[in-house]
Amino acid sequence: MGLFDTFRISASGMTSERLRLDLIANNIANMNTASRPNDPASPVYRRKVPLFAEQLRQTMAADEKEPRGLGVRVKAIVEDPAPPRIVNDPNHPLADEQGNVAYPNINIVNEMVDMITASRTYEANVTALNAAKSMALKALEISRG
Repeated sequence: MGLFDTFRISASGMTSERLRLDLIANNIANMNTASRPNDPASPVYRRKVPLFAEQLRQTMAADEKEPRGLGVRVKAIVEDPAPPRIVNDPNHPLADEQGNVAYPNINIVNEMVDMITASRTYEANVTALNAAKSMALKALEISRG
């Protein structure tokens, strides 16, 4: 694996985790967005989660036995199929005939745990990128003599 592969892998990890953090922020921002239950004109916000896929090198050298990883990419952004949280609030403007209001089934604790995990993973990728950069600079310094 070359030095530039290390840069590419770290960069792909940082990009993926940044998108994951953006989705978590959207989920938290919309967790109290009310909707009218069973109304297609007012759909309930659904929690969004990224699906990651490993990127593999398409071609292999003659001496390689397995494909090498080239980082990670977001394969898709999927919506959580969990049913909405129904709250009885007859005074809410979006309440249905029974006085129910639908809210996204987003758990703030899960979102915060995911946010901390994504943040730490992003930091680990930054550390790996900085280590590779430091090695590249040291190699240049040594080659200059």
